[in-house]
Amino acid sequence: MLLNDLVDAGLAQIEVLIEYGLPHSPKRVDAVLCGVHPGTGAPSYVLVELKQWSTIEKVAEELVEIRGYGKKTLHPVEQVRRYCEYLVDSTPALADRPEVVRGIAYLHNARSRAVAALEQYQPTPFGRLFTLDSRGQMVDHLKALLDPAGSREHALQAADDFLHFEHAPTKPLLDLAAKEIQEREQFVLLDEQWIAYKLVMQAVDRSRSGNTRTVVIVSGGPGSGKSVIALSLLGALARQGRRVHHATGSSAFTNTMRKVAGRRNPRVKALFKYFNNYMGSAPRELDVLVCDEAHRIRETSANRFTSAELRAKGRKQIDELLDAASVPVFLLDEKQTVRPGEMGSLADITAAAEGAGCLVDVVSLDGQFRCGGSDLFDMWVERLLGLDSLQPISWQELTADSDDLFRVASAVSPQALEAWLTNQSESGGGTARIAAGYCWPWSDPETVDGGKRLVDDVRIGDWRRPWNAKPDKRVPDAPESYYWASDERGFGQVGCIYTAQGFEYDWAGVIFGPDFVRRGDRWVALRRESEDPAVRKASDEEFEALVRNTYKVLLTRGMRGVCVYSTDSETQAFLEKITA
Repeated sequence: MLLNDLVDAGLAQIEVLIEYGLPHSPKRVDAVLCGVHPGTGAPSYVLVELKQWSTIEKVAEELVEIRGYGKKTLHPVEQVRRYCEYLVDSTPALADRPEVVRGIAYLHNARSRAVAALEQYQPTPFGRLFTLDSRGQMVDHLKALLDPAGSREHALQAADDFLHFEHAPTKPLLDLAAKEIQEREQFVLLDEQWIAYKLVMQAVDRSRSGNTRTVVIVSGGPGSGKSVIALSLLGALARQGRRVHHATGSSAFTNTMRKVAGRRNPRVKALFKYFNNYMGSAPRELDVLVCDEAHRIRETSANRFTSAELRAKGRKQIDELLDAASVPVFLLDEKQTVRPGEMGSLADITAAAEGAGCLVDVVSLDGQFRCGGSDLFDMWVERLLGLDSLQPISWQELTADSDDLFRVASAVSPQALEAWLTNQSESGGGTARIAAGYCWPWSDPETVDGGKRLVDDVRIGDWRRPWNAKPDKRVPDAPESYYWASDERGFGQVGCIYTAQGFEYDWAGVIFGPDFVRRGDRWVALRRESEDPAVRKASDEEFEALVRNTYKVLLTRGMRGVCVYSTDSETQAFLEKITA
């Protein structure tokens, strides 16, 4: 339909890129029209979002309900506007001249009267709406942006330039956290990410105007943008003066956010809490409680320091979190549960919320924004670890017909793995870390010549390295355990699941220990090889699932590449074959 419209408009000479993948993102633009501007002669690009809708049921701000679709979707103008903003934001050559990028949404099957509510949306240069009835206006609009008299050669050159633009690396979450919360919006949320954000904001408005309580649950895999949504909500709500907290079950993540996002601002540090901080909270003392990494919610908040009075109440942690805010928000990935007693599943949270009389909105995030935006890598990991019904496949075979830029490699030794990471970091820039399964003892620091130093517990042949520091066991020239992933001194120590989960770095090295080995065509989890005291107490079935999830988390920390190695010879041979 679009191509016919372009020909009829006299724009047959322009170049059309179909299903263009946004940089470092799983999202694709339906079409990008490439040509030259009739007034300036400069390259001109129009991003087009196509919809086959013929009617809509309801519009609430940027969220649209389509009959038979089953879930809310984003207003197509807002969708293409955010695509344009994201593209310009991540492309230095376009950031210097954003006027060369424009966006439209085209509902080619819809009559204007059937989608009248959509047309009330304010147009911007990055987003205008056209329907079947306004096709003539769309043609005029495109002619004002793309020169009908322009040559085919110039259009091809514009498209070639577009395809070869250099793109800025994905914005590291921690680098922007402080600005996001204290100053202004830093992250461009796309599609389901923005839907989740708007559902929370709408729920806040409803809770203020009535007694309606809504729980928003956001489910997504590693790198799908859960923590970006969490920080965007925290920043926006805090700047509005709302009573809002961000809570996790991770000491490393919460302490790092306090340090990084709350730098030079103690009030911001106070926004970051733990799940077990709400045992004595008054009902609805917060407007919003953002529970990040909610798969780490535990059965109870009680521990050995809990008072007898609070312990006697015997409340579940999920009920405490639900009661603490008018709008509780849970962001989770059920395949990142790595310890016994973690029970933050979609089913458990939904049941508890409905039991408390709350409305429940659920948003599923699609795609992978961390690992170079590589959906293929996410698929490869799932198949590699047996988390998908399909058999493992080699990286080369899976990516044979794609332009995927994510790097996957194996190393013949831990020395080679470390060298690979050093080389990638020095030649391509960025941070690198080694993480491993919890298969070696974790010693307290030793005293040498009157000073403290880490013990080289991780020993593979003649290669020896220490684990990251223990919590509250400070060692000179080594970061505290909470900051292993974010402090440049973390390279040279081996991280474990508890210091890596929730974080990202450019280049990930993963050592498969003897607790998870390949035998024939299946994985075998060996309890006797684990040094994790908590996981070793799990049932056989739970132990295998926890170990499998652990390696998935470790494999998906890298934003640009991963290198793997196994201490087991049969597993190593399998990894060498599958990474080829």
